[in-house]
Amino acid sequence: MCYPRYLVKGRSTLFDPIELARVTESIVCKHVNGRQLRKYDDFYVVWVYGGIATGYAVGCNLRCYFCWSYISRDFPERYGTYYSPEEVVASLRRLVIEHGVDKVRISGGEPTISRDHLLQVLELVEQIPEIKLFLLETNGVLLGYDESYVRELAQFRKILVRVSLKAGTPEKFSERTGAKPEYFELPFKAIKHLLRHGIPVYVAAMTDPRLMSGEERLELMRRLAEVDPDLVKNLEEESVEPYETTLMRLEAAEVDIPWESLES
Repeated sequence: MCYPRYLVKGRSTLFDPIELARVTESIVCKHVNGRQLRKYDDFYVVWVYGGIATGYAVGCNLRCYFCWSYISRDFPERYGTYYSPEEVVASLRRLVIEHGVDKVRISGGEPTISRDHLLQVLELVEQIPEIKLFLLETNGVLLGYDESYVRELAQFRKILVRVSLKAGTPEKFSERTGAKPEYFELPFKAIKHLLRHGIPVYVAAMTDPRLMSGEERLELMRRLAEVDPDLVKNLEEESVEPYETTLMRLEAAEVDIPWESLES
């Protein structure tokens, strides 16, 4: 496949996010002595969720034009350093101890792309008493595609999964992510799989009214309520933030955001 970068209005071809995950994994991961290493941009603590140690992974299988992540998302072959699962957990543990937090996560890229690496990281996290919670932030595509992946995650006791929804309809999902519309269903399937296997899960959605109409938002809520009404009650509604990479991606996609509208 021709590797998709950021979305460009009128010039971007819709892609298969499952295939893109496979290709991205081949770029950002490698196996060494039975361990899967993955590229990361950085490790530091951010003060969301009351403070959380974060590893910023390289590589994603969606191309959301409102995404804030590093430019490494679009050019994974150019950026990042390979880390073993042991090195990742050691870096997160150091941050936990230095900053007095007890939660960790992998963010930036899509953590589920590197299946072996993620599972190996989670195995190690289970053994670190200073770490009380691992927050898995995911777009849900791979977890919806393969329930066996969710079954493997269910063995871990410290995990909490945050599934991020991008749209309320297949058409808007494609427009905002670059993925083919038939893959719109997978994040919803991921939520069902997680609930079925008893994994704590909550949902976030990009419902910024500058991007999403009221009708689309209601459709997203309806779809979530069909899965579990409590998901709607606890929904985290996101807004677009003017990070440098976000502005670049919005400009390329020719999406105009009136920044003053949410400030008034």
